[in-house]
Amino acid sequence: MIRKFTYRFRSPLGGLAADLSARTVPPGEATAPSVGIYRGVRLLLPDTGMYWEDLAWLSFVVALRAEELCARFPEGVYLEIVSLDFPLTDYRPEVAALAMDGWLREEFDLPDTGITCSYSGGADPYVFAWGGAEPPLRSPRL
Repeated sequence: MIRKFTYRFRSPLGGLAADLSARTVPPGEATAPSVGIYRGVRLLLPDTGMYWEDLAWLSFVVALRAEELCARFPEGVYLEIVSLDFPLTDYRPEVAALAMDGWLREEFDLPDTGITCSYSGGADPYVFAWGGAEPPLRSPRL
């Protein structure tokens, strides 16, 4: 079953948003191209492909939860990204990670690990926290 997770963060600038639709697929039924995350945990890509930064951020969050997923699915689990939609204004690829984290927590009833976004103002107004983990990318912002 496809589950849609809607991420919204409001700020004085308008905010950040993404809609992630995904589903779990048994390993034997996967047909889409995929990326190996950890042991039997794979991320399946949408037919339309995906921007590399979005894929990096989605993979990052799945990797943070991979051991938990392996414990629940010793035979493996494939997470198929059906779609990732977002407004192009104020786009930040980090929002893909926040949406993936929300989707994983809802889909598998996982606890919050401290992956958040806050508004601080200034030249780079959004501050992302990764629950103590180092982020995969450090893109300079204009």
